[in-house]
This record gives sequence, C-alpha cells and structure tokens, in this order.
Amino acid sequence: MLESHYYQGKVEAGCDEAGRGCLAGSVYAAAVILPEDYQNEELNDSKQLTDKRRKELRKIIERDAVAWAVGVVTPDEIDRINILNASILAMHRALDQLKVRPEAIIVDGNRFKPYHTVVDGSAVDIPYTTIVKGDGKYLSIAAASILAKTYRDDYMDQLALEYPQYDWKQNKGYPTKKHREAVREYGITPFHRKTFNILGDGQLSLDFQD
Repeated sequence: MLESHYYQGKVEAGCDEAGRGCLAGSVYAAAVILPEDYQNEELNDSKQLTDKRRKELRKIIERDAVAWAVGVVTPDEIDRINILNASILAMHRALDQLKVRPEAIIVDGNRFKPYHTVVDGSAVDIPYTTIVKGDGKYLSIAAASILAKTYRDDYMDQLALEYPQYDWKQNKGYPTKKHREAVREYGITPFHRKTFNILGDGQLSLDFQD
C-alpha cells in the first residue's frame, strides 16, 4: 500500500513527469493534491499499469483529487533549456494551474528547483522533497505519474495521425529501432528534439521533414 502523505498535516501536491527520455514530443508533468488520508489500492507507478487501467484510473484521480493540473514544455523549449530544466519547468507549470495552493510538494526523482507562491505580496518558497521512485511510494506522485503519462500519450497519438511513419502510436516518441529507422529515411519533424542524439550514433540530425 502506498503512503498517503509525506508531510503530515499539510496540503501536499505530488509531482511527476512523462516523456523525459523521448526523441520527439513535448514533456508533460502533472501535480495532484489528494484528500487527507486518501486510499486507493489500485494506484501505482504508471509504468506498472496497462494502458487501459491508466485511463480508468485517470478518471478516478480527476474525480477524487482536491486539485490536479498538467503542465507542458515544448520540444523547442527543451532544446533551449535542456530536458532536466524542461521537466522541472513542466512541473512548475502544473503547480501554477492548481486551484488549491499546496503547502508542500513531493517530487518523483532526485532533482527539483524551489517553487514559490505569493503570500501578502511576497514570494514564499514552498517546502519540497524529492523521492527516488516516489511514484511507487506515495499516492499523489503515483496519481501524477498516471495523469502525465496518459495526457502525453493522447498528445503523441494525435501527432501520430500526422506523422504515421515514425510509429509514435506505439513508441510515443521513445528511441525504438523503428522510430530511428524512420528518421534515417524521412528526416526529423518539427516535433523532434534537435539537441538529442536522435539516431543513436552520437551525431545530431537537423534535417527537417517538409
């Protein structure tokens, strides 16, 4: 059973991202505030769930959460600021959209940057804790991982309609053999991350598909 809260007695938001290791597409992140003492035995790291179950749980999370939001950082932004900063920015953007202000934040992984809110006209940093494999330890992070993953998957499925040759419907932009073979044949799209080693050969490919 995953834990309900890390910070006891505080309004706590869990954060996670999806798409950090992809060659194409935006990076997505979610922030979720669950009710105090919330329990759901089905919630787990999104990678441990089937696509069907993730979609079912997304509806439950959105129904039960005190507040939830999704933040997005585009491929162009990723190329400008790097994927680590982009992942953190996506989490900050998700936090910005929460209808309830968190008093504490827990984040999957080991990297984050201070996030602040405005109190009486002054910026106040909200306490945060990074938790390695937190999506398998805390319910709100698991919930955030499911939202980030499912919303990003929907986005990549839409892009796959426009660019079917890259197999994004299946690989969601990750560096599979079929994805890289398509890049070799057709070049890259405007949605590829041009600062990434797209072909896996140590070289950057900057050839756009028309």
